[in-house]
Amino acid sequence: MYHKPVLLEESLERMGLKPGGIYVDCTFGGGGHSRELLSRLDDNGRLIAFDQDPDAWENALDDPRFSLVRMNFRHIKKGLRLHGIRKVDGILADLGVSSHQFDAAQRGFSLRFEGPLDMRMNPLSGTTAADWLEANEEKELRWVLKTYGEVPNAGRLAAALRKRLGQGKLESTAELSEFLEGFAPPHKIHSYKAQVFQALRIVVNQEMEALRELLADSIDLLSLQGRLVIISYHSLEDRMVKQFMKEGWADGDVARDERGRRHFRLRPMHRKPLSPDRLQIEENTRARSAKLRAAERLEEWV
Repeated sequence: MYHKPVLLEESLERMGLKPGGIYVDCTFGGGGHSRELLSRLDDNGRLIAFDQDPDAWENALDDPRFSLVRMNFRHIKKGLRLHGIRKVDGILADLGVSSHQFDAAQRGFSLRFEGPLDMRMNPLSGTTAADWLEANEEKELRWVLKTYGEVPNAGRLAAALRKRLGQGKLESTAELSEFLEGFAPPHKIHSYKAQVFQALRIVVNQEMEALRELLADSIDLLSLQGRLVIISYHSLEDRMVKQFMKEGWADGDVARDERGRRHFRLRPMHRKPLSPDRLQIEENTRARSAKLRAAERLEEWV
């Protein structure tokens, strides 16, 4: 099941849609954003959507203005060039895991269902969470748990996981969930487990690396006054997006000319991110952590 997209109207408003423009939906999923975006374009408009999940491919829209690229959005430049596109008027990305993916037990994303410890956005390629855990040493486990999950006792958990994995592979979400019981604070058991699952999902799918590549490429792809709209769901993503929209550089560095002028390439459209209202959260509780940031492409030097 695909829920109504979070912050749908807010995101499309900040895209500044031109009826005949060219736009990108980096996270097609159930097609909610794409369907509404297409309804606001004329016959000359184009929409290129990206999704690496085969489940999403079944939702492709039957519209001559629409194309679905079956790859991760980190390859946005390559995907657009395959369609003869080098500049676009707007890029939209709704990050994170879809409700459909969370609700499919066989995908291994959720604590609520027993399933294989997989967590791959694209189940046709890459390393599963079970295989990643088995292949990595305590130091790497500790770094991932601390950095991507902000797990408070990451060191102790990493050491215990490594010891447990020496006895055999953790194959299922239920096995991992049960193991975590002994490390979670009594009053925060669910949130603790969710932090661990998040950390594994991020590293398995290289989510931060993919986002960094998307942001960097967006600068070259956006036309002057083109819009970049990103919806994120955890602090790591939001910090990266905020920094990028403020400075215009994925690595955090800021270029200067010979006079010392800073090289701003984006203008943030608001100081603070937009969040869902109460009604949207009631419709989809997973929306409560969503944060929307938007920026406009500027001239090269300001």
